[in-house]
Amino acid sequence: MNLLRFPKPYADAAARLRAPAGFVLVALFVWLAAPTPASLAWGLPLAALGLALRAWAAGHIAKDRRLTTTGPYAYVRNPLYLGSLTAAAGFALASRSWLLAVLFAAFFVLLYLPAIQLEQQHLRELFPEYDAYAARVPALLPRWRPTESEARFCWRLYRYNREYQALLGYLAAAALLCWKAWR
Repeated sequence: MNLLRFPKPYADAAARLRAPAGFVLVALFVWLAAPTPASLAWGLPLAALGLALRAWAAGHIAKDRRLTTTGPYAYVRNPLYLGSLTAAAGFALASRSWLLAVLFAAFFVLLYLPAIQLEQQHLRELFPEYDAYAARVPALLPRWRPTESEARFCWRLYRYNREYQALLGYLAAAALLCWKAWR
């Protein structure tokens, strides 16, 4: 899958705007969410699946020290972003708001895809073997079979990469949706 190409100045600006825009998106999520027990039953497991993918990836990645090609990185080059996309889709479904679904999709396309592009450039500079890896492993749509042998998940990397923050965010969002659904 070829990702969209963005001019470098736009990609740089998008990378800087990603966190502040995320706070705006969270505020809109709180305001626009209108969950029901049924939407929670469908959406929260999907969001949890995205969170699990992010956790699996965080237990394998050693940022800027080595090119990670094991664990979920043997199936897809950007499992952290794919996990975020899956979690966002789950929360949009759980929130029962088509407007949030559109906003989450626009956020991903306009802010995450440029970040992926910048990261690919960075990885090419750091690791000469990145181009061969990128030729074997798709960017966002996973392969069914891994391209590398499996390595063990490492809790130390999970903690080092602070992925527990995503778990806390998931729990807060799930609690908010449950409160809104049953109030």
